Amino acid sequence: MAELEVTSLAVALRKNQTIAERKLWSRLRAKQMEGVKFRRQQPVGAYIVDFICFENKVIIELDGGQHMQQTGKDQIRDRWFNEQGYKVLRFWDNEIFENFTGVLNSIREKLL
Repeated sequence: MAELEVTSLAVALRKNQTIAERKLWSRLRAKQMEGVKFRRQQPVGAYIVDFICFENKVIIELDGGQHMQQTGKDQIRDRWFNEQGYKVLRFWDNEIFENFTGVLNSIREKLL
């Protein structure tokens, strides 16, 4: 995918966030989490990540039901990110609603 296409897709994804993404973004935006800056729906290489902190090299991915069928693709993505020095945290959407405090604590631990 060309760089312009990836950027256009990222903009569209920002405008059409899922409810889980909106909820998590409400706690990551404006340096609320440990004073670090996160970006959302950010192109990184050939991929678009849900949330990223470049400063701490942490990527957060929220997975809905569609990810049950694409675990192989997710593993390839995660391996590439790891090779670039990023730590990848994956959470299921339902974790955002059922254990939000636990999700936030897991993110905080990776940032420290």
